[in-house]
Amino acid sequence: MTFPFHMTSITSRENAQVKAWRRLAQESHAYRKLGQIWLEGEHLCSAAQQAGLAVHTLVLSQSRWDAQELERWWPAAVSGGRSDGRLAVVVLEDSLFAHVSGLESAAGLAYVLARTDVPDQLQAGVATVVLDRLQDAGNVGAILRCAAAFGFKQIVALQGTAALWSPKVLRAGMGAHFGLNLVEQATHGDVAALAVPLLITSSHDGAYVHKADLPWPCAWVMGHEGQGVSEALSALPHTPVRIAQPGGQESLNVATAAAICLHASAATWA
Repeated sequence: MTFPFHMTSITSRENAQVKAWRRLAQESHAYRKLGQIWLEGEHLCSAAQQAGLAVHTLVLSQSRWDAQELERWWPAAVSGGRSDGRLAVVVLEDSLFAHVSGLESAAGLAYVLARTDVPDQLQAGVATVVLDRLQDAGNVGAILRCAAAFGFKQIVALQGTAALWSPKVLRAGMGAHFGLNLVEQATHGDVAALAVPLLITSSHDGAYVHKADLPWPCAWVMGHEGQGVSEALSALPHTPVRIAQPGGQESLNVATAAAICLHASAATWA
């Protein structure tokens, strides 16, 4: 099989592209500044491939570079890594790939996407999860996985929420990103414009989630790990819902609460 690609081998840490990729792989907000997203490892690359996302560049370590690996990881779509429309394939020495990688053990495989090639325009009328200043990347990634699993189509993250395409959130999301429309740095006005019923968890108010008559589609609001949902969001028309905790714990981890609530919503229509 013949593949239309242009292959480059890089050996220097001082290469400008290598420096940019290292930032993408290791810094939470670099993708916003550089306009690209770094996906490392077989699981994320496979998920992106299956979703048909356009790939700008395929990056392989020297030890992974061969025809079989190229065929296996040839992307479903190419976003124009070069002006001639061919995929850019870059081979890095193993030690250089490890230098770029944000993983403890470098995978030797990465896709580079253009940030403009992932959906991020607010959609009204669809099942949504609103993240209100959630700061822990693991929690955010876990909620994305729950959202994708339970039929939600959109994540709306307010300013102050962990960067959705950061390396840590990507790893925690385990490929869930590619089945969701991800809107970042949203405003309270964006939440009001969702045009679906708003559900907000409460520790003391509202029906218990396992007994509540939950609407579909809807938007669940998950609040800051310590402060909960902001007063501004709570002032919007909404339905309070609470989770039964017969064991008497003061609160649940926000990702755990999200899993319970989103599953309850899914059960109403599945």
